[in-house]
Amino acid sequence: MSHEITRPEKFFLEKFGLTEQTLERTLGAALGKRIDYADLYFEYRVNEEIGLEEGIVKKAARNISQGVGVRATAEEKTGFAYSDEITVENLQLAAQRARYIAAETGRSDAVAVRESRVASRNLYPVEVPATDVPIQAKIDLLQQIDRIARAYDPRIAKVMATVGCEQKLILVATSEGWVVGDIRPLLRLNVTCIAEDGPGRRQVGSYGGGARAEYGFFLEGERFAHFAREAARQAIVNLDADEAPAGYMDVVLGPGWPGILLHEAVGHGLEGDFNRKGTSAFSGRLGERVASPLCTVVDDGTIPGRRGSLNVDDEGMPTQRNVLIENGILKGYLQDGLNARLMKMAPTGNGRRESYAHHPMPRMTNTFMLPGTTPPEEILRSVKRGLYAVSFAGGQVDITNGKFVFSASEAYLIEDGKVGRPVKGATLIGNGPDALTRVTMVGTDLTLDEGIGTCGKNGQYVPVGVGLPTILINGMTVGGTQG
Repeated sequence: MSHEITRPEKFFLEKFGLTEQTLERTLGAALGKRIDYADLYFEYRVNEEIGLEEGIVKKAARNISQGVGVRATAEEKTGFAYSDEITVENLQLAAQRARYIAAETGRSDAVAVRESRVASRNLYPVEVPATDVPIQAKIDLLQQIDRIARAYDPRIAKVMATVGCEQKLILVATSEGWVVGDIRPLLRLNVTCIAEDGPGRRQVGSYGGGARAEYGFFLEGERFAHFAREAARQAIVNLDADEAPAGYMDVVLGPGWPGILLHEAVGHGLEGDFNRKGTSAFSGRLGERVASPLCTVVDDGTIPGRRGSLNVDDEGMPTQRNVLIENGILKGYLQDGLNARLMKMAPTGNGRRESYAHHPMPRMTNTFMLPGTTPPEEILRSVKRGLYAVSFAGGQVDITNGKFVFSASEAYLIEDGKVGRPVKGATLIGNGPDALTRVTMVGTDLTLDEGIGTCGKNGQYVPVGVGLPTILINGMTVGGTQG
């Protein structure tokens, strides 16, 4: 193994008393006669979270975790084992177990780790990790947020704010003969406000943001104050809102966070594993029209500083910009290494895992729709009667058929082309592929979310980003409490 040692590689080799030969022997132990591929994933993570409620620190936690995952694949079968103690003995044991799970054999192959891949870019340069910022500075910030939110309106009765940060080092070594490392910062700030106005009248508003950046991200342009006021504003808006009507109507999705609907209703269905197994509504439909000609959907893991961005994915592949749907035509799927090999397609840099204790799978990074040519105000003016959904609280999707249900956390009625009174309790019910065919206008105002997204799949959670311009969906079922 003769190459320049990268910083993450040096960290793991020195901290845990490993050698270059250890990596080679461990990969050799994971290989066997029927094993196609093996890799090692080392991780060292420092995580911190501080929560403030009613002006009092209710949570202050700092955790350090470390471990290694060993994977061996034989065609469709994957053997995976992990250890939270990084030692030569545990590496060998995990490698043997992974090999036996994938394809039982007693043979070990020699592996020469020949080169170190270094990412040609650094999407998130950080000099001082946020985990090194004194805890008192974070408490002071949360207390400022508490004061700002309460000052917004006397009806704000309760404020909860949480700041979280982590610094993660990873190293991937593969049986293909290379190693690659990455240093990943991550920040997130969440604010929740509860507004009250008399007995039984209570509503919640939430807002926040984050990035792969230094702690100063929250202070730039007093971004933290913007988060506090937006959470308070949403709570007050919902306090004064009418009950949402139910029925079939046109729906306008606002820019930014409403892209979560695109992520859930369409993005998951474009992940390689679902399509390889034939369980996605998009399976076998490459080259077909699956959306309105106005729709171009992209997954891009290369946007500097974004929550969903990565220099390399969790298999060591550089991330890239993947056009999934272009002018309504399905162009590609999101792939990790395993599913790409089995589908005879190129990997797209979307192999992701929650931690060293999880195996990788194809996942989204930052998923959004490209802007169109229509001014957003013109889109709203075109609607006689409909719903304007500005933000969502969450939803559920069935990948096999694309059916979804999403609850709007901030929404307004559109009447005669004007945004009218706010409504609460609105849900959008539909089918992802069908909804995309009903997009009749796409705005010029593409906005990415503030950086709060976390995506769940098969019990694993990873940070992601979403985005959307203002769009008009011509006809959707809206669930509400008024008929």
